[in-house]
Amino acid sequence: MSASADIDLTAAEQERQERRREILAAVLRVLIPVMAALVMGGIILLILGKNPLDYYGFVLRRGLLTWGGLQETLTRMAPLLLIGAGLIVAFRAGIWNLGTDGQFLIAAVLSAALAPALITVLPDALTIIICMVVSMLAAAIWSLIPAILKARYGINEIITSLMMSFLGVSFANVLVKLFFRDPATTVPQTMSLAVEDRLPRLFDTTIHLGLIIALVVIVLVHVMMTRTAFGLKLQVVGANPAAAVHAGLRVGWLTIATFAISAGLIGLGGAVEILGVWGVVRADWNPAFGLLVVPLVFLARFNGYATIGFTLFFSALMIGGDSAARRVGVPNDFVLVLVALLLIFLAVVEYLDHLRRKKAGA
Repeated sequence: MSASADIDLTAAEQERQERRREILAAVLRVLIPVMAALVMGGIILLILGKNPLDYYGFVLRRGLLTWGGLQETLTRMAPLLLIGAGLIVAFRAGIWNLGTDGQFLIAAVLSAALAPALITVLPDALTIIICMVVSMLAAAIWSLIPAILKARYGINEIITSLMMSFLGVSFANVLVKLFFRDPATTVPQTMSLAVEDRLPRLFDTTIHLGLIIALVVIVLVHVMMTRTAFGLKLQVVGANPAAAVHAGLRVGWLTIATFAISAGLIGLGGAVEILGVWGVVRADWNPAFGLLVVPLVFLARFNGYATIGFTLFFSALMIGGDSAARRVGVPNDFVLVLVALLLIFLAVVEYLDHLRRKKAGA
């Protein structure tokens, strides 16, 4: 074998080793925050005088190991995946769309108000499609203010999108209490969509068609952001706006388009939750899914396929956490403590990884 062939083999082996190291580092960046959050959560449970193994065991059994619990977990995934898809679009484009809860609720209220009215004159499928489209458009329109302020004046979208989220939550309640209230009920709520008129169930289970819609959407979003010219443009804008301008990209319009797509997908999540599960929106209802999905998207490194896995994990934690809290005797909000710990350890791991890369580069 010639010397040049030996050199080629050595270079190829080094490249494979480097790739394996990168994969291992990526896996550790994901696993360490999750495991650290679970361990710290267990320590907190011990301090409270509770058995962490009992708590996590109940979570696992209720969320994944029983057929009824698994169905609830998969059903819960649908809106979370659609919110995640919207956040992936925004975050990959370097935009912080934190107006998720307002966009979600406005879309949900409009679906809840439209569906019972349209179902009496239109076929079920057409009613559902119209509700979804209207919800997406409404959420996209609601995002235009922070989008225009960002694109035209460079105003930080974190502040403006959060403000619009608070306004959206309040405005959704106003719509329920004043404009779309069902006069036949004492508690302010919209008219209820009958169970048989909601999204079809899959294979005689409680899982509705919204899960399939959500899975298809997040895969399409992943492909769009990684394999298409439009997705590449958005990522260039996010990575270096100045370079994007120099390359002739219309950064302002791309910013507005990013907000609209992101909010529209989040709005679709609101429509799916109402049309698939609740069929009604009551006053002051707010599941606050939006900010809960942010750490999942970051853990997944904005990868659509990985987001599916983390959403399954988190949905099981949410479904199982309610049952585990009752059985162990801790507040239902203990799941939020775990989410907060996850965010903290995610930030620590990212910081340490940044220092490692900086040191390696030096």
